Formats: sequence, C-alpha cells, structure tokens
Amino acid sequence: MNIDYKMFHDLESYVFGEVHDRFHQRGHLEAFDFFSIVIWKANRAKSKVARNLLSAGNGHDNLDEAVKALTFGISQQAGPKERMQYLWEKWNFRLAMASAILTVLYPNEYTIYDVRVCQTLDAFHNLKNLLNFEKVWTGYQAYKHKVQVTAPSELSLRDKDRYLWGQSFYQQLNKDIAQGFMREENET
Repeated sequence: MNIDYKMFHDLESYVFGEVHDRFHQRGHLEAFDFFSIVIWKANRAKSKVARNLLSAGNGHDNLDEAVKALTFGISQQAGPKERMQYLWEKWNFRLAMASAILTVLYPNEYTIYDVRVCQTLDAFHNLKNLLNFEKVWTGYQAYKHKVQVTAPSELSLRDKDRYLWGQSFYQQLNKDIAQGFMREENET
C-alpha cells in the first residue's frame, strides 16, 4: 500500500476531504479517520475520547468497533438535531467535540463551537457548561445564527467559522505583541 503521508500534514484538508468523502461513501468511519477529526479539533482530548468510546456502555471491545457503531449511528439519524443529540446522549460527547465531528461530516449544517469564535462574537461562552441537551441545542442554534450573520455573507458556513476564528487569532496575536507577550494578571 502506497500512502502519500504529505496529506496528513494539512489535517484540516484531510478531514474535510478524504474523511468527509469516505463517511458519505461508506456510511461510517474507521478509527483512524475518526481520531484524525478528534486530533484536528483538540489533540489533547484523544485519550479522553478513546476512554469515553470504550466506556460509554455500548458494549464495544475496541476502538474500531466503537467508531464504526458511532459513525454509522450518526448516518442513521433523521437530521441535524438528532445527530447532535445522538452524540450527546448515547456517546457522551459535549458541544465542542460533537460540533467538530458533525461539521466535518456535514459542513453545510454545522459550525464548530469554539472558544475563539465565542470571543469574536462576545457571546455564547456558557454553552460549554450546560448539561441539558435542549438548552445546549437552543443555544447552539443561536450561536450558529450569529456566526452566519456576523461573518461576510458570501462565505460558506465553514468559511464563516474559519473567518471568525482567524479574526480572533489576529486580534489576540496583535494584543500579545503589543503587551510583549506578558499576560495580564486577571487573564487565565
């Protein structure tokens, strides 16, 4: 098997290209592709996600089985809310990771819930702390709407997400440079 390892250098392109396409061709993902999404979103979370998949009470002995079941289950859900609810209730995913997974698989229906975008919007910081799915879903819909109306209208939903993330990065880096990378005492 000849693998062009360069494709993994740009993990975002890999997950929104190869992984997205494979999911829609097969109706499920294998562990490598699924964890490519997880690592792309938050590398630090991969061990926690793996433990969660194996202990979610779904009877799977290994990650390949668990990922196939999880992603096949996503493909069987009726719509956007049901997909998110499936990840939330059956597999114990929280909003940031669930929205990242679903954005890769359905980029025209979801946007990634991200701290940087919340900073740019100056809102929605509390969504990550909510435990009731209905409240999370309602808040996420408001978040998605705010992303759609705040970023330039000609952009796709995915590019609006990138735009707002990039705006936060730009502003934060300029602030850090102006302060000589010295954090203010009240920042965490």
